Amino acid sequence: MWNQFFLLEEYTGTDTQYVGKLHTDQDKGDGNLKYILTGDGAGSLFVIDENTGDIHAAKKLDREEKSLYVLRAKAIDRKTGRQVEPESEFIIKIHDINDNEPKFTKDLYTASVPEMSGVGIIKTALPDMSRENREQYQVVIQAKDMGGQMGGLSGTTTVNITLTDVNNNPPRFPQSTYQFHSPESVPLGTPLGRIKANDPDVGENAEVEYSIAEGDGADMFDVITDKDTQEGIITVKQNLDFENKMLYTLKVDASNTHPDPRFLHLGPFKDTAVVKISVEDIDEPPVFSKVFYLIEVDEDVKEGSIIGQVTAYDPDAMNNLIKYSVDRHTDMDRIFSIHSENGSIFTLKPLDRESTPWHNITVTATEINNSKQSSHIPVFIRILDINDHAPEFAMYYETYVCENAKSGQLIQTVSVMDKDDPPRGHKFFFEPVPEFPLNPNFTIVDNKDNTAGIMTRKDGYSRNKMSTYLLPILIFDNDYPIQSSTGTLTIRVCACDNQGNMQSCNAEALVLSAGLSTGALIAILLCVIILLVLVVLFAALKRQRKKEPLIISKDDVRDNIVTYNDEGGGEEDTQAFDIGTLRNPEAREDSKLRRDVMPETIFQIRRTVPLWENIDVQDFIHRRLKENDSDPSAPPYDSLATYAYEGNDSIADSLSSLESLTADCNQDYDYLSDWGPRFKKLADMYGGDDSDRD
Repeated sequence: MWNQFFLLEEYTGTDTQYVGKLHTDQDKGDGNLKYILTGDGAGSLFVIDENTGDIHAAKKLDREEKSLYVLRAKAIDRKTGRQVEPESEFIIKIHDINDNEPKFTKDLYTASVPEMSGVGIIKTALPDMSRENREQYQVVIQAKDMGGQMGGLSGTTTVNITLTDVNNNPPRFPQSTYQFHSPESVPLGTPLGRIKANDPDVGENAEVEYSIAEGDGADMFDVITDKDTQEGIITVKQNLDFENKMLYTLKVDASNTHPDPRFLHLGPFKDTAVVKISVEDIDEPPVFSKVFYLIEVDEDVKEGSIIGQVTAYDPDAMNNLIKYSVDRHTDMDRIFSIHSENGSIFTLKPLDRESTPWHNITVTATEINNSKQSSHIPVFIRILDINDHAPEFAMYYETYVCENAKSGQLIQTVSVMDKDDPPRGHKFFFEPVPEFPLNPNFTIVDNKDNTAGIMTRKDGYSRNKMSTYLLPILIFDNDYPIQSSTGTLTIRVCACDNQGNMQSCNAEALVLSAGLSTGALIAILLCVIILLVLVVLFAALKRQRKKEPLIISKDDVRDNIVTYNDEGGGEEDTQAFDIGTLRNPEAREDSKLRRDVMPETIFQIRRTVPLWENIDVQDFIHRRLKENDSDPSAPPYDSLATYAYEGNDSIADSLSSLESLTADCNQDYDYLSDWGPRFKKLADMYGGDDSDRD
């Protein structure tokens, strides 16, 4: 047998193509053996004669589809079915014939070649081919097999060739001179015109940058490049003034931003053009000498005083006259005015720094010949401080001193405020008022830090003797002129605990009542109204009673009568009694006549010695007794003293019966027994059946 068989592809004969023959030495030709073929294409592409072992190709084969087939062959005994030899493997190779023409992978190819290129796989046929002349080319390429010999096959394709751009062209201005016009006083940065240098290149090779090379307007103008249009924009760099210069001439360069060194030999890749700019005259508004004005003036300046001046001029060649005015929208109170010719600012009203420290007004300058041409300028007027306010307490102080306070104890620190604002800062001093330079109760200590401390001057204070003290303090500043004021500090005497915490003061009842609820206040009001009604009814009943004579017996008992004309606070009342009623200046200064006897005409009216305010109640009573004892004009009833003061809250009302009203029936005094042991004597005298009346 053979290991390999060869077969031509694309067989076009009428019979099947013979491949080869399989044969074994065990084959005697008697037909007992059978040949079997397996593997790639066995039975479909390749068939075998099982008696003779001949192999034929049943179909045309294509080497381009499959060039190699692997098959296995074996021979078996027909009777026994056993292999007479081991299975063998062989290969059938397909011989190639030239049955395919060359084919390109693409129907259309696209290629690019830089212009001005040299030799390449696809090269330019002409030297220095220019993209600017022609950019697109189309080339047909043929490929032949068999080295181009006869019988070979061929294929073709199309290649589109584009010449890419290189920077081989400099920018060029289409004209050498440009003319622009600009009004004077245009805003900075205003564009005046556009220029453009043409470059036939494309992309970054056509990018152009503009710059001002020289000229008399190089510092007045600027040029910027528009990246989208590759144009140069001429803008104003500084303010233009027709009166100073009417015409500017400058040179503008245009150059490529990405030059190619390979083509620098072709010449400079830039161009220059001349730009002329004419300045046009316009009627401009007045111009002030400053951007703003700051004027400082003392607050005590007199009305009509000149405090400053503004100046403006007409920038035009005509130099028109200018008038000044104050914008009244910025000076609604008409505090300032201005001289229309020279711009002098003066006051119309007094100034007060404490109410308005700054005034911001606007001054207008207008051409007399053309009222439409006007300018505005802000004027800031600062009012300088003058020491015209006296210092005063910074707040209302609720000061108290404990009854158990010790001498030298700090009870209050006071501070002051001043509406003025001196440049060196505030400095205040504290002193007692000259009328009371030495206060026996309190001392004023200046802390040298614009505060003062109030110190106690004695040990212990009594609410019963003095519940409130008034301490006047003289406060003055250190500025010129010196301003001073007197602040009065109200000091209450209060009961405190051992730590000095306030517990109660004489105004405690008022504080508690202020904290009552609305329902409690209504209940109290109703009770007061009921009490008033009862008092009115009781007074009406008493008017109906018949008065008894003052003396009901022949015995003169006037030496035992003491008339006070007052109602005391009751023996149980020790806190609600207000000793201030004992210091009624009218009662203690006026002479009181005796009310139990008729004074004789020879007696002179007694004058009591005036008492000072902070006298003790005990001293007051002793002095009154001494006055009555030492009075020679007084009758021998030394137990009689008239004080003309009235107490409060006596439970028993008046104890005197001299002015009591009597009724037809006997009055019942049994209720006196319920008043306690202190009224036992009265209960025995009036409460029994045997009374003085009987």
